[in-house]
Amino acid sequence: MATAVRYRVAVPVGPGRLPAAQARSCHSLTVRARGPVAPATVAGVHLWHEPVPAASGTPLARARREAEAGRPLSPSGPPVRAVLLRYADGLADLVLVARRAALGEEGLRRLAAYLLEGTGPAPRLTAPGEQPAYPAGARPDAEWGLGDPSRAGLAGTVAVELKEPEPSDATLLAAVGLVLARYSAGESTAVAVFDAASAHAGPLVRSIAPDETLTAGAYVAEWAATDGTDGTEATAPGPVPAVGVVFGELRPGTDHRPFLAPALPVVLHWRRGADGTADGVLAYDEGDVAPEIARGFAAHVAHVVDQLTADLDRTLADIDLMSRADALEIVESGATPPAAGPDTSHRTIHGLFEDTARRQPDAVAVVDGDTTLSYAELDERADRLARGLRVLGTTPGDLVGVALDRTAELIVTLLGVLKAGCVYVPMDIRYPEERLRYTVGNAGTRIVIGSADTFPAIDDVRVAAPADLIALAARTSDELPPLTENGAAAAYVIYTSGSTGRPKGVAVPHRNVAALIAATREDFALGGTDVWTFFHSSAFDFSVWEIWGCLLTGGRLVVVPYWVTRDTELFYELLVDRGVTVLNQTPSAFAQLIEADGRLRSPLALRLVVFGGEPLDVGMLTPWFARHSHTRVRLSNMFGITETTVHVTEQTVTPADVAVKGRSVGRAMPGWSVSVRDPQGRVLPPGAPGEIYVGGAGVAQGYLHQPELTSERFVEDPYGGGRVYRSGDRGRLRPDGRLDHLGRLDNQVKVRGHRIELDEIRNVLLSHPEVTGAAVVLRQETPGDTATARIDAYVVLSGTGTGTADLLGHASGVLPDYMMPATLTPVAAIPLTINGKVDTAALPEPATTRETPAARPADAAQPPAPEDPLAADILALWSQVLGTDVGPGDNFFELGGNSLLVIRLLREMRDRGLPRVATQDFYRNSVAAQFIQFVGGKG
Repeated sequence: MATAVRYRVAVPVGPGRLPAAQARSCHSLTVRARGPVAPATVAGVHLWHEPVPAASGTPLARARREAEAGRPLSPSGPPVRAVLLRYADGLADLVLVARRAALGEEGLRRLAAYLLEGTGPAPRLTAPGEQPAYPAGARPDAEWGLGDPSRAGLAGTVAVELKEPEPSDATLLAAVGLVLARYSAGESTAVAVFDAASAHAGPLVRSIAPDETLTAGAYVAEWAATDGTDGTEATAPGPVPAVGVVFGELRPGTDHRPFLAPALPVVLHWRRGADGTADGVLAYDEGDVAPEIARGFAAHVAHVVDQLTADLDRTLADIDLMSRADALEIVESGATPPAAGPDTSHRTIHGLFEDTARRQPDAVAVVDGDTTLSYAELDERADRLARGLRVLGTTPGDLVGVALDRTAELIVTLLGVLKAGCVYVPMDIRYPEERLRYTVGNAGTRIVIGSADTFPAIDDVRVAAPADLIALAARTSDELPPLTENGAAAAYVIYTSGSTGRPKGVAVPHRNVAALIAATREDFALGGTDVWTFFHSSAFDFSVWEIWGCLLTGGRLVVVPYWVTRDTELFYELLVDRGVTVLNQTPSAFAQLIEADGRLRSPLALRLVVFGGEPLDVGMLTPWFARHSHTRVRLSNMFGITETTVHVTEQTVTPADVAVKGRSVGRAMPGWSVSVRDPQGRVLPPGAPGEIYVGGAGVAQGYLHQPELTSERFVEDPYGGGRVYRSGDRGRLRPDGRLDHLGRLDNQVKVRGHRIELDEIRNVLLSHPEVTGAAVVLRQETPGDTATARIDAYVVLSGTGTGTADLLGHASGVLPDYMMPATLTPVAAIPLTINGKVDTAALPEPATTRETPAARPADAAQPPAPEDPLAADILALWSQVLGTDVGPGDNFFELGGNSLLVIRLLREMRDRGLPRVATQDFYRNSVAAQFIQFVGGKG
């Protein structure tokens, strides 16, 4: 059963340009005069006579008639204007313009009859004191409209071309409601129904939430049952809809405009003739709705009207917004043909690398501190490591774990695993032991390349250092048997956060990476003169782009040590010293680099910066563009997903995008495609938000050992696009094929580039025997400041014996640092909305997670003396950065600190003239008292 809502509202006429605000409160009637006209002034209305030096059917006459009928009244003038346009051929048109609050449509028609024919009583105008209030509040927003704010107040019209000549009013209204529901992902189904005959009351808002199992006949009947004629509508005002409907009459020789400018972003004027036929005109405000979107909305309303009337027994699930041909055209608009060049679908990563090594054997491939490897040296070392793996018993297709720190040795290892025909499974050595164990067990790896001293001992799993494998290779003179290149074979498996409480492995084939390079090489002009940084963890798929984007195009890869990635100034110095030209950063990290660049102002060799890993707020780039020309340093915003091979779309960001606060992530890369679908998988038109589907060359094989999840998320496209990935991301296409990214549909978030399922954290907390309920939310201490993003957790405990320290200890054994809650707050119950979802607004303010004195190490530094000015300065600074009171025994990270706030804190210390502290030293002294003692020792 559908849910019906009915209430009245007062429609705002502003803000906006004054003419637009006035036009929204006015309507007009044009009537062809066929006889003598009454005196110049009647019923308090002065009739103006204006000659038009053209015949009535000429373009000049039509333009003059349209201009007069669309000209609003002056706010200080009379409530009605009457103009008689006399044409050169002897005909004339009477144009009446009135304030809707003063005279309704029927009143205009009576006034026209009185002036032209002298029949009927003169209509009564509403006195100024009787006019209803039209507040100048904010107009409703049509998220799907994609209007141009600079054109606010400019009205456009589109004809609604119906094939069914005599649909009922309820059918017309139902069609508008269903189209609106599809355009708004079911979030907005309310339609404002204006009374054309009288403007003395606001429109009646009617809303029917569509149930996809309803038949067309039942759905139309729901709208017919809420026509408001019983007078039972609620009197309390509710939200004003974005779409309105006016029903009127179509009379020969007359033309009524219910609004001179749309009172809402979209207003449909349905007019019915004496023979029962209907036609429609859609009026829209270009500040709210783009012309292309308006044309599509009108076409979709007409298409739905035809379906609602053609078969009353079909269900709403079977009613489409558009024809299949139109849907295919939209899908095509979101696809970009592959880049010109040789077919790379059969190629492997190591095969392409070997091609590069043969072309430039002596060129530098990798730089790691004082270590430099040429392409030939890197190729030869990787060959030896691959031979060692084969001696150890690996066979092509085996999954090999890699748990090494970011060094040149890691690059040798990854390439060697691929040369052995195996699949590398990267693991961050800083992950908790439990997570490492799970990854190894889930992947089924028998060999992990790492250090036995730091990697946990696991039954039947051998941990071998790269040097051990190379030594094994030295014991045999046998060459590796040649392997036929197989681009369809998996190259790597990267584990991402999973909503079940466990990470899930994404298997990506070689050909996807080959396609990624082919799609970007020419556009980014990648080549042997470029210097890249290897900044990100190999367990983060951004590293795939950094490593192979560089080495497969002949560039020089500079390894950034872990602690340098945590110290913005050291990293900035590395960029300058190494002459880096291609930089890949999350927006959060680049924000810190912008600040360092503003202070240090050293000459940078950068020509390309690629953003990825999290949404970009283009406003943060304002200070960068103030110092660097966008024609010299290209900033590229790339939306991407691990399951679709790092990147999907590309948008070059310019100062113009900053000015308009653009949200576009660009068009699909060559060989990729994007489309937006509704929950049933139906293609949505440009503007309408829905789930982003990704197809083409980047779609991964699926989730390792999870066939059900793979079949759910990787699906065959019913529109002929092959295999597509349901991303779970929310977005909308623009008419030109560019994509706007609008966040997540589910409980997944991005924190400093890391993809996190909040449900994974929740499930880890629920796995503790004392936790009976849990909720996890993402908040920003300072709205809009990603550096202050934190994860707040709430738990319901079955007893009183468990403290937050125990729960955090339990979570830290499974979750990596970037997924750990910054706060953990016990609550009596998790508040729920009426729909059974967590009511995040009702959750209390989080309790800061402090370490109790009993839980602190016995050898913790002694609290500083109260009169110690250094201690006072540092504690005050910590409190300022963390947004909470800090005591000597508090741990920076347990109070919600993160890597970005560490950078901010150390920068503030330097600006205040305090001793400079390396990031690595801060992490080793993260308790306030210890840190104060450390800084005091430096002084």
